[in-house]
Amino acid sequence: MEKIVAIDPLSHSTDLVAENIERLRELFPEAVTEDKGSDGKVSRRIDFAVLQELLGGELATGEEKYGLNWYGKRTARRLALTPSVGTLLPAPEESVDWDTTKNLMIEGDNLEVLKLLQKSYTGKVKMIYIDPPYNTGNDFVYKDDFKDSIGNYQRITGQTDKEGVRLSSNSESSGRFHTDWLNMLYPRVMLARTLLKEHGVILIAIDDHEQHNARVLLDSVFGAENYIGTFIWDGGRKNDAKMISIGHDYTIVYARNFPLLRERKTKWREKKEGLREVYDKETQLRKQHGDDYGAIHKDLLKWFGSLPEEHPSKAHDHFTYVDQRGIYFPDNLRSPNPRPNLVFDWKGYKPHPNGWAYGRDKMAELDAEDRLSYPSSKKKRIKIKSYLREHETWAPKSVFYKDRRASSKALTSLMEKEVFDYPKDVGVLSRFISYICEQDDLVLDFFAGSGSIGHAIFDSAAQGKSYHFILVQLPELVAAKDDEDEDDDTASQGEVLERITELTKDRLRRAGNKIKSETPMFHGDLGFRVFKLNTTSVHPWDPTLPVDAQRLIGEVDNILPERTEQDLLYELLLKRGLELTTSIIERNLAGKQVFAVSTGDLITCLDSHITEANVEELANGIIEFHKELAPPPTVNLETPKAKPAKFEPPLVVFRDTAFVDDVTKSNLTEILKQHGLTDVRSL
Repeated sequence: MEKIVAIDPLSHSTDLVAENIERLRELFPEAVTEDKGSDGKVSRRIDFAVLQELLGGELATGEEKYGLNWYGKRTARRLALTPSVGTLLPAPEESVDWDTTKNLMIEGDNLEVLKLLQKSYTGKVKMIYIDPPYNTGNDFVYKDDFKDSIGNYQRITGQTDKEGVRLSSNSESSGRFHTDWLNMLYPRVMLARTLLKEHGVILIAIDDHEQHNARVLLDSVFGAENYIGTFIWDGGRKNDAKMISIGHDYTIVYARNFPLLRERKTKWREKKEGLREVYDKETQLRKQHGDDYGAIHKDLLKWFGSLPEEHPSKAHDHFTYVDQRGIYFPDNLRSPNPRPNLVFDWKGYKPHPNGWAYGRDKMAELDAEDRLSYPSSKKKRIKIKSYLREHETWAPKSVFYKDRRASSKALTSLMEKEVFDYPKDVGVLSRFISYICEQDDLVLDFFAGSGSIGHAIFDSAAQGKSYHFILVQLPELVAAKDDEDEDDDTASQGEVLERITELTKDRLRRAGNKIKSETPMFHGDLGFRVFKLNTTSVHPWDPTLPVDAQRLIGEVDNILPERTEQDLLYELLLKRGLELTTSIIERNLAGKQVFAVSTGDLITCLDSHITEANVEELANGIIEFHKELAPPPTVNLETPKAKPAKFEPPLVVFRDTAFVDDVTKSNLTEILKQHGLTDVRSL
């Protein structure tokens, strides 16, 4: 039974550097060297001289090149590539519908959390939406510590040092004003990109302070060719503006792989406004005039003419003709480009010089379906009936207006108090999600704030659209809102502090409960599992510390004493690369609790005491448990004889100090291996 040690891949998050080297090795094996260390482990390194030769000397070496550079960029990149040895501790007591939900709410520094999610969620996220700090000179909580990121996170959130509650402001007078912000965002965006599906999309909300830098930064991470566009949200005028009332902000949109996104023929569409009023008027006029389509046409023209220019139905005022199918307008039937093969007479009507839009067979089909609109004179051109019901959607407009005050009022009403300034509008976020996501797609927001994305996904679920979310938020301490002094965002002596994540969870609970109360028959997913960032449960041996008897006694069990079996189980899920919402099956075998994921990839018994008397019963129980988890045999329809599905041996993990002696450990391991369970490890 091999022990999981500090250098083992199972003891930390994905090693992105090692993965990058492996990709280069597949392309240029000659450029990769292998060195064996004193521990027998083989490490790979890049020989840049050979790589340059293989690339024909085409390596960028000059200092003058287009791009965004700043002090600390190299360190920020290294920070993203450094594996995390932390873990995410489950908190079922703070969750909703723990056993069934596919949604996650994670408390922690999003940089460390993004690292920990790499193994389980790489290439699985369809949409990322983030609303990072706008860098307006206020307190800037995301200060990364390269040497001790977990400790830094605990200090920031006041878990280990009360002085960590308030941090120095990132004022515009600081020479590092933009640099600090870029160093914060860069490694996070790098890690986020790997989590996206190949046809996934990222949206970043930003204002004028850093919009220009954000574009160039995203060009460098995603590639300028993957830029889709920018939404500009006009949220209303600001009366306190001294020169220009800047009431808008931006949502920058990039694809992971824009060509692939286009190949999938993804259509970003939204319903046009004002349709209902047009259809209602049509129904009224049909009742009034019956089949007198000419009279209906005249009255529709008058009705559209009476509407004010800002009325949403005014956009459809070219749809004034009616037949038995509905409202239409006569559209051009000409070919957009010269097509000599489509130049022919049709019932005595001359085509446009370019030719008809369709050939003779299609024209005959349209004629039989009464889709052609014939003019009174042969000198005029035939048109095709284009029905309003065929044009109810269009591509979303890049600039739109939505008063921000509405979202603030709605959230205050839901929470029964004012808790957040300028929350994102749930309706706007729901629209973004509907453009990009399909059924059961996963959405990630690692600057979750008040949880607007989670709320939007709950609302979408109530409309029959099933999406799932991962929200990540730093549980920073913030001042409780005071109605009498709501503009003061500084901490004063004796004021009440609360964690922003508690407010976020409360909002999600309230939003879910509101939907349940309004739609009692709804049984969709309105829950979320809560996890919290912390240090690994497995305490590594530190050879740099002095060794004495007391330390040796304390290091006998390398599992932190306050950690539970469930804590260890979910750390194993993360390090094994399994999703945190994976179903867990529990069995009592030989008086020991044994857990397994429903996929069969992991079986673990983390009991603290296993003796020789338990070995045979426990081993046989695990073997039978493993057989239950095996997928059913596959059947080839051409050859009906069933074939066993390919089923890789699971990782079987025990607590190393649980065994009373090495004989007990060896016997249990051998029994399992004899029955195909060959990957047996210990913590």
